[in-house]
Amino acid sequence: MGDRWRIEVDRGVCVGSGFCVSSAPGGFRLDEARQARPVDAEADASEAVLVAAEGCPVEAIAIRLLEGGEQIFPADE
Repeated sequence: MGDRWRIEVDRGVCVGSGFCVSSAPGGFRLDEARQARPVDAEADASEAVLVAAEGCPVEAIAIRLLEGGEQIFPADE
């Protein structure tokens, strides 16, 4: 069984570029205010979701392992 992730979008930072939706249409959507939201806050690990997080122009997306809470993105420094 693969990893499960908790996906969060900081709505105070999100500028609604839509990059996440175009990169991972099954993982993100834009709401009425044109801010991103994960389709599901808890999801199977996905390369497309990781690419969307890495490509977010304002780094508004955070991904953690559901079990244990280890941060996947952005990397802990």
